[in-house]
Amino acid sequence: MGSFLSGAMNENFKKQQEFMAINAQLQLERQIVMQNEMRERQMAMQIAGSREFLKYYGTFFSLAAIGLTAGALKGKKPALFIPLVPLGFVFAYQWDMGYGTLIRRMKGEAENIIGKESNLLALPNGLPSFEGIEKARKAQRKFPIDL
Repeated sequence: MGSFLSGAMNENFKKQQEFMAINAQLQLERQIVMQNEMRERQMAMQIAGSREFLKYYGTFFSLAAIGLTAGALKGKKPALFIPLVPLGFVFAYQWDMGYGTLIRRMKGEAENIIGKESNLLALPNGLPSFEGIEKARKAQRKFPIDL
């Protein structure tokens, strides 16, 4: 009778372990999907913000270009064209960020860094460990509590 009970308990225990493993895998998959969706939403907000900034900056750049060109031609001062150079670079960058291929190029460079220069991504002193975090936590308290 004892072996019958222990056999049933072992079978039940194995089923419980399988259920917990499947549940942990599902939870991890859900977290990965959720984190990816949040990342995509953040990226979409950054691109949308860049496009919105481009509208305002494009208006400013256009007005500045017209004003500086008119002033340079009317006053015969070609030096007034000089501010258009840096303003043009900023405009081109913003356009590339909002509508161009800058994001794709940045992604490609990031993949290159991860693949070929991963040593640049290492944290100083390595990954934090539980023991190191606990040691720092206890050092910050006047009266350390061991749990």
